[in-house]
Amino acid sequence: MEPITLEQIAKTVREASRLMVRDGFSVKEKGTLENIVTTSDVAVQDFLTGRLAELLPGSGFLCEEEDLEDLDHEYVWIIDPIDGTANYARGIASCCISVALIRNGKPLYGVVYSPWRGELYTAEAGKGAFCNGTPIRVSDRSFKEGLLFTAMSTYRKEFAKTCSDIIYDLYMDCNDVRRTGSAAVELCLMAAGKAELYFEIRLMPWDYAAASLILTEAGGTLAGFDGNAPSLYRPSMVIAANSKDSLRKILEAVHRHLDALPY
Repeated sequence: MEPITLEQIAKTVREASRLMVRDGFSVKEKGTLENIVTTSDVAVQDFLTGRLAELLPGSGFLCEEEDLEDLDHEYVWIIDPIDGTANYARGIASCCISVALIRNGKPLYGVVYSPWRGELYTAEAGKGAFCNGTPIRVSDRSFKEGLLFTAMSTYRKEFAKTCSDIIYDLYMDCNDVRRTGSAAVELCLMAAGKAELYFEIRLMPWDYAAASLILTEAGGTLAGFDGNAPSLYRPSMVIAANSKDSLRKILEAVHRHLDALPY
């Protein structure tokens, strides 16, 4: 038996969400105009790291804010205190808390809570995925029927032209394109059967660690540039789909424009 339960993690995340206040927070840049942090991000992260360290003593952390990286542990928490900070700062509902627990490098639990959307996504390895306690499953739509979640590499705009070329190829063969501003929310929506395709040229582990487990437990598939699972320790391309055939088609489009990762 694991020393902590999914229910304990979900309860802690719900408690942390109280710090996602609607107003009264401040915003500052993290190196570029597009990359921002709010006082709420820091408050949520501080709460989570403190409480989760109490619940699982001796565990490590990989978190977005304050360069928190402590990976030399059997259990490591991967946390994005607010994924979709730009949305949060503007009062847009597509933002969430993302918490994954990995054991010896493999995902064990994933929790993504989007309080303003009223959606709590959870998964435990080998036990399926849920939204608000109800089992979820990816859709069976074909590539041509599929909706594609994607983005133009907001924090590394030098990759935008390559992204545009790949997205164009995919767009010409799928149904349509969507962009919510939160990778974790988008991957969870895929897990719930709301969309079928996903491509981002570069994400950080905290953007997708929890949602990737939720997606795969819901029957979806996920890969990096080389077709293997994206790294949980460094930046990665993230490609996802509701089926292996659709994933293969996204990979083919990527490899038409890229011989190697540009970072």
